[in-house]
Amino acid sequence: MFRAGRYDGSSFMELLHAEAPHLLPKIDLAGEAFTELMKQVPHGTTVVALRYADGAIIAGDRMATEGHQVAMRNIEKVYKTDEHSAMAIAGAAGPCIEMARLFRIELEHYEKIEGATLELEGKANKLAQMIRQNLPMAMQGLVVVPIFVGYDLKRNAGRIFKYDVTGGRYEEIDYYAVGSGGKDARGSLKKTYRSQATADEGLAMVMEALFDAADEDRGTGGVDTLRGIYPTIKTANKDGIADIPESRMKALYEEIVRTRKGGGVA
Repeated sequence: MFRAGRYDGSSFMELLHAEAPHLLPKIDLAGEAFTELMKQVPHGTTVVALRYADGAIIAGDRMATEGHQVAMRNIEKVYKTDEHSAMAIAGAAGPCIEMARLFRIELEHYEKIEGATLELEGKANKLAQMIRQNLPMAMQGLVVVPIFVGYDLKRNAGRIFKYDVTGGRYEEIDYYAVGSGGKDARGSLKKTYRSQATADEGLAMVMEALFDAADEDRGTGGVDTLRGIYPTIKTANKDGIADIPESRMKALYEEIVRTRKGGGVA
């Protein structure tokens, strides 16, 4: 039960710390039980973001790994956090998903208390704060490394923020990818990326980056046509956050395969 009068700010996380710390996620970091648990923790891999002329695109493959095994083939790694922002998660799946959900609630709570939406830069700082609070678990291997994108209504532009394990926040101008296949995805985008691309061109670049990451990295899930599993891709622009339908991703994937079979470059 909450006790009134101890906290009157607009941060949901700080409210929990002050009023109900028992509701915060807790993990016993000591002993053999935790060591054994770490061997079984599913990890999400390879998320990508890029800017295009009218906003930003954020995407992730759907595979979670458990050591050298597949833990899940259809995990969600890309989450809408409010009307104009989204995040993608890489790292220990459980803490990653928990952080994405708490971050969404944090932004909702701020808006209800303050009566206004937090600016994009403020949202990026809030997420950095949450990653910093996760540092003790990260030191034990439960790392959370997200990418955060949004449409800045003041600048009229899409923006990309990346983070390190300590909560350090950095802005990327063009594109970024992280996770086990992040280096391969960045290598792909280095060759294909064009600033001021259209949304369709940006989607093609993202799909090709994930295709290349899956081709080189065993932890990254490619398109699974047998099960009908495609990446999760969202766009952020002045109209808000939108999901890219599977039919569009299927067409892009088939175009990549057709081009490469013909000996060209998609």
